[in-house]
Amino acid sequence: MSSAHSAVPTAGSVPSPSSTTAPTSSPSSAAAPATAVATAAPTVAELLEFVRRTARDEALIASLPLDPEGRTWIRLDGPGGSEAWLIGWPPGTGTGWHDHADSIGAFTTAAGALEEHSLAVRLPTDGWKTLELTDGVDRSRELATGQGRAFGQNHVHEVLNASEDAHAISVHAYYPPLPRIRRFSRTGAVLRLEQTESPEDWQ
Repeated sequence: MSSAHSAVPTAGSVPSPSSTTAPTSSPSSAAAPATAVATAAPTVAELLEFVRRTARDEALIASLPLDPEGRTWIRLDGPGGSEAWLIGWPPGTGTGWHDHADSIGAFTTAAGALEEHSLAVRLPTDGWKTLELTDGVDRSRELATGQGRAFGQNHVHEVLNASEDAHAISVHAYYPPLPRIRRFSRTGAVLRLEQTESPEDWQ
């Protein structure tokens, strides 16, 4: 699988201490210490608005290198400290079943079309390897260009590009940044925990 790094700067330039001259002042006239401003955590609606807006950025979408053999991705600056990605999907590729731990998230298709299969059930956090799913928990949807969705904590799904000949591109955002991803295999109604990945496995 190949990847690309974002050219979007993540920090602004600040003047060097040596390039500025500090004013002379008496203790009574010294400025009060600066107070850090806390950044509010983004909501699901704000993440969805971000991925929809970003998916309309034609220059950014065109900057993503596409590989016929595997998915490609660029890390983006998400709102409020969220983790965000621009992802390219060759025909026939997908994520497999996985979850997002306690993170909320959203994604939107920027080009092509994606399918999402999800489970309307919350899985146990720990202490299991195999689960038998009950009837009626499966959900499926197709997300054409410009369409997206948001989801809450512990969302379990798989996303795939079912096209035989066209790439798809999508924008994703998660908050807090993903602490882990659990990956599952599925045979009929039986879901099996295969592995748990940490951020160093995908960044």
